[in-house]
Amino acid sequence: MATPNVTSSSLLQNVSRYEDVKEAAKKTKEDMGKQEFLTLFTAQLQNQNPLEPVKNEAFVAQLAQFSQLEALTNMQGSLDKFVTSMSGERMLGSASLIGKKVAVTDTPTQLTKGGTIDGSIDLPMGASGIQVSVFDSQGRLVQELIAGPQLPGTTPISWNGKDAAENPVPSGLYRMTANAVVNGKNVPVPVSTLSTVRAISSNPTDGSVSVEVDGGKTMLLTDVKRVGI
Repeated sequence: MATPNVTSSSLLQNVSRYEDVKEAAKKTKEDMGKQEFLTLFTAQLQNQNPLEPVKNEAFVAQLAQFSQLEALTNMQGSLDKFVTSMSGERMLGSASLIGKKVAVTDTPTQLTKGGTIDGSIDLPMGASGIQVSVFDSQGRLVQELIAGPQLPGTTPISWNGKDAAENPVPSGLYRMTANAVVNGKNVPVPVSTLSTVRAISSNPTDGSVSVEVDGGKTMLLTDVKRVGI
């Protein structure tokens, strides 16, 4: 009877060598995933030398690595779901801030007709005197407020919405700056004013929530230190 013509390549076409599978996994991605690990582990079992099988301790160690990998993968998935869930909850919870006022540093603030703009200045060392300047949206000086000595701490300030001639100014965005005399030196100091929250947004990358206030300035929710009515 004639012997079938079977080449060595046809005999080996369905056989995977451990080395081939390992190299393929390296090319697929630098960090081995659990599927690649399981493929390598299975190939190792199929292709080990029956005369020198892998010791039980080595198998146990590899199985422990696989279990660790599986646990870490599941943990990562759970954390991702948790972050997404918390981001959504923070987004919904922060929506209640829309229409309310939050303290924002060095940003234009909306003045309504007949209203005022309130703010504060932090003076850790106190001051011999302070000067607050009010500018309109075009950068024009509208009013200057002068105050005497201030104790260390937070100093509240308020502008009544009138110019130097005590005439009411139009509604719009106004910005306040301040200078204080500290230890005989005239130094600029930040002014925090209450601006109305207009929108809430969430960053899909890290789940952080931001608030947008009058004038288009955006700040992280975690940076909000004061909320007013």
